[in-house]
Amino acid sequence: PYSIESARESVAEGLDLDGPTRSEWWMLTIADRADTDVLGDLVVHLTDDGHTAEIGYTLAHEAWGHGYAVEAAAALVDVLFRVHDVTRIEGRLHPENHASAMVLERLGMLFEGHLRLSYWLDGENSDDWVYAMTRADWQAWRGRARHRPDAVELVEIERADLDAVLALSTHRSQERFVWSVARSLADALVPPTVHGERVVPWYRAVRADDNIVGFVMVALSPTLTRPPLLWRLLVDRMHQRRGIGGAVIDLVVDECRSWGAESLLVSWIPGKGSPEPMYLARGCVPTGNIDDGEIEARLTL
Repeated sequence: PYSIESARESVAEGLDLDGPTRSEWWMLTIADRADTDVLGDLVVHLTDDGHTAEIGYTLAHEAWGHGYAVEAAAALVDVLFRVHDVTRIEGRLHPENHASAMVLERLGMLFEGHLRLSYWLDGENSDDWVYAMTRADWQAWRGRARHRPDAVELVEIERADLDAVLALSTHRSQERFVWSVARSLADALVPPTVHGERVVPWYRAVRADDNIVGFVMVALSPTLTRPPLLWRLLVDRMHQRRGIGGAVIDLVVDECRSWGAESLLVSWIPGKGSPEPMYLARGCVPTGNIDDGEIEARLTL
């Protein structure tokens, strides 16, 4: 509804956490300054003499999908770290609330744990996910690269790069769509058999502006009877939204053409946060095949 700078000013104006009531829950409204329509609310609870905070947010259904929750919560986090003596901020949510998890992830929060049967509401007992960030996490997130890289390369994994490759990670909400690098390397070591043929893995680290930022692996048919399959693609959480995933697909397409392939197969699990929009936007066409819940699609080269 307005700039993040204005949002910070609004939160700073409305949030007075000093005094004897600082251990209470505080609430602020999320509104459009142009017409003062209330879109939702923010809540914050300070503990440990104001050194730690828990935040929450609620947004009207008609305001979903516009980035308002991220904008407002980011302003709150900004004020808590800049103005108040806060060293840690956390948020909690139901494990199936993927939209809320994505809000916390876009603030830069890290998934810290899955608490079993830890939350009661209206007589119902459920699990909780805990996300949090320290001041150092917040500073690292604010300082991360956000521009499109000048150069993206697919490079063989050298011993010196192995630790950096294994440290690559997605957001927690994306783990249902993307295998970890360790699991992918294990599958490369002991590849599966498809249509009676043992898959031949071809994998590379993704380097952007001299930093290891991702991992990609293609499954090849040893007899070339099937098109190559884009088997795994992971871009580290700190380097997403920079156009790296699309650049990697273009590089994989170039490799496939050099092998004489006429098409490239991809697959995805549907759901909020799935890579499906990226693949469809690049011209991938579903084949109608669904394997273990994954939709298969073909990109003609």
